[in-house]
Amino acid sequence: MGWYHVFYQYNPDSAVWGNITWGHAVSRDLIHWLYLPIALFPDKWFDVNGVWSGSATLLPDGKILMLYTGSTDQNVQVQNLAYPANLSDPLLLDWVKYADNPVLAPPPGIGPKDFRDPTTAWFGPDEKWRITIGSKLNGTGLSLVYKTQDFIHYEQNDHYLHQVPGTGMWECVDFYPVSVNGPNDVKHVLKASLDDTKVDHYAIGTYFIENDTWVPDNPHEDVGIGFKLDYGRYYASKTFYDQHKNRRILWGWINESDSETADLKKGWASLQTIPRTVVFDKKTRTNLVHWPVEEVESLRLGSSEFEGVVVKPGSVVPLDIGPATQLDVFAEFEIEFLASKGSGKDNIGCGNGAVDRSALGPFGILAIADDHLSELTPIYFHLSSTTKDGSSTTSFCVDETRSSKAPDVSKLVFGSKVPVLSDEKLSMRVLVDHSIIESFAQGGRTVISSRVYPTEAIYGAARLFLFNNATDINIKVSLKIWQLNSAFIRPFPFDQKL
Repeated sequence: MGWYHVFYQYNPDSAVWGNITWGHAVSRDLIHWLYLPIALFPDKWFDVNGVWSGSATLLPDGKILMLYTGSTDQNVQVQNLAYPANLSDPLLLDWVKYADNPVLAPPPGIGPKDFRDPTTAWFGPDEKWRITIGSKLNGTGLSLVYKTQDFIHYEQNDHYLHQVPGTGMWECVDFYPVSVNGPNDVKHVLKASLDDTKVDHYAIGTYFIENDTWVPDNPHEDVGIGFKLDYGRYYASKTFYDQHKNRRILWGWINESDSETADLKKGWASLQTIPRTVVFDKKTRTNLVHWPVEEVESLRLGSSEFEGVVVKPGSVVPLDIGPATQLDVFAEFEIEFLASKGSGKDNIGCGNGAVDRSALGPFGILAIADDHLSELTPIYFHLSSTTKDGSSTTSFCVDETRSSKAPDVSKLVFGSKVPVLSDEKLSMRVLVDHSIIESFAQGGRTVISSRVYPTEAIYGAARLFLFNNATDINIKVSLKIWQLNSAFIRPFPFDQKL
């Protein structure tokens, strides 16, 4: 009925984890959100120790069913069913828990605390619905499959959907198709949040409907040992299919990187990224591409453009755009070699951050920096040796180590290799919003989310710079930069008509 809904783990009593209820918010555009009353409280024996993660399934007849993990009075993880009290209410304010919950308990061999986070259901040719649930067996991460016709009675599949030794507990498993060559030619993405490392991994492969198993295209890039959804601070992500705009939307959770004391002082902790679209990369044919939803462009205010700004080795160039705490930045980089091609070294990666110097990097932008560069967050590329066809090994990185003078903040260097084809320019898009920076390289092949807590580079004192710490190249940069408005998030105006 025109509303996007998000349900989220929420502690109404404190800015630390505990007493987990389900918060609820709605939006018309995925950008401006209205808080609604709490949807589910931990008030039954089957969820008294927490209403944990779950997923909604929209049935063909319009009914909505919610499966969620509850932690019982004995701290056993079980799956419970809930549904809207009034389907004609577009806000879905009231929810009813099925009287005979739980509908699923841990099967034999699975630990009582290793059974959680059911997925959205998908429909099979046998006219049965399927869900998958994250688990582990010894050190092997795995996803269990169950079939059902009524979401009350279930049969467990004889096979796991998939398993990967050594990856530990799989949380927040996600499983969905992506189009490869049209709607009838698809591959399937399997994603798991690894409890041991707090990192979201995915792989692309083939789903065999006849026995509900999945096999990765590349075993060396399997779930938990290959691609990450995001190479920064990012966890417990979930996708849904937006049937009105024919797109798959990804949302991820980002924790704080300062102290629990700071969280308690400010009264809140953690946030969601800007929602991202997810598609198969038809150029590389090996990975996904993520991109901010188009609705974020509604926040754009005035823009600035720069063409062909030359940044010489070892230099920093300020960009005169005014305050730089909320930005949408597009940047393209051209490289001018000052020495012979191929002078770079292999496997440089992100190194110790942007202070490193080599022949071919690092170079990029300095976000949320103050005038004196006492605080700054570099988002940058670092190239290794080039090949005869002009391609190179390219790393995309974010360096938090100088982002804040505050002593109680975790400051890391994040990054990964990013595929760059021989006919492509290096490009990045960076969304800046006070304490969060979301960076997208090469159209979203590699994404890094980071949290920064500057003490000097705040509000009107924040600036944006270009930098080149390479020794053997000039870089020429073209940019388009928008100032961004704030997105409102407020209680729903219940005295107004919908």
